[in-house]
Amino acid sequence: MKKHLLSTLLCLTTLIGAAQTLSDFETQPVLADSFLNGSDLLGGFQDGNIFLPNSFNTQYNSFSGWAISNQADTLTPGYLNQHSSITGGGYDQSSNFAVFFSSSPRILELRNEAVGKPVEGFYITNSTYAYLSMLDGDGFAKKFGGVTGADPDYFLLTIKGYQGGELLADSVDFYLADYRFEDNSEDYIVKDWTFVDLMSLGPVDSLIFSLSSTDNGQYGMNTPAYFLMDNLKTTDGVTATKEVVSAREWMRVYPNPSTNFLQIRSALVDETSIISIYSLDGSLLLKERYRNEGQRIDVQTLPKGSYMIRLETAEKVSSQLFIKS
Repeated sequence: MKKHLLSTLLCLTTLIGAAQTLSDFETQPVLADSFLNGSDLLGGFQDGNIFLPNSFNTQYNSFSGWAISNQADTLTPGYLNQHSSITGGGYDQSSNFAVFFSSSPRILELRNEAVGKPVEGFYITNSTYAYLSMLDGDGFAKKFGGVTGADPDYFLLTIKGYQGGELLADSVDFYLADYRFEDNSEDYIVKDWTFVDLMSLGPVDSLIFSLSSTDNGQYGMNTPAYFLMDNLKTTDGVTATKEVVSAREWMRVYPNPSTNFLQIRSALVDETSIISIYSLDGSLLLKERYRNEGQRIDVQTLPKGSYMIRLETAEKVSSQLFIKS
């Protein structure tokens, strides 16, 4: 996994015996090396328990909102290659993926049994068009970092949820590119499929996605307003839940970033407490009983990067992002 940073993610629900539906877009009728951009004027794409709204402009033969693609051209810059994945395909070498394009916020609707339940998350990467634009610059957008490489540029996706028609306060941020590091060697543009955890948003009826960048002009954002999505998981039925507590109030992880060891202070601790560490793609890397606040958690063997640490009791759970430096 390439170096990247996520904003602090709070895993606000633990689902026990939960049914899930995967939206991987593989059943969408996309011809080889092609795309569906909404020219059928059906208004969007149903896949699993989600609906991706699409607005198609017949005058300019262009779309906004969502499209479906399997194009894999990683080399051609520019708008004419707007439907391609910089990874050369979908997540885990699959074919199809969803393409988001909009300079204004756009929604993803939940359908069927997924309505009013948490969304586990999805995999994300850059389009070839946006990636090469940020890497090299083009006739409309700057090269990220500028001439010296020191410009503190970023390309940010912010995700929020709606429930019952009301916009929820919590949000999840994901940096598709980040050049704000003091050490320029840490700067990155996302080039791999990377998991975005959405559990912190809690139960939702729909998600809303908005893009922002440091490169803006007279008519708004210059950075191409695209990202790609694959393998989104919805929750369709929950047989039990654990009470979720905010890490900001109940859990302190330090030092963060950490090189060798972590410690946790928390009011959650009881005789059932378990500590788990997960990679951002959901893989369990460590699990041990939490005995006392002086206990050290060895992270020396973890590669540098971002991870989730979760503290769980029989009835409660709290999670926080930490960085292994």
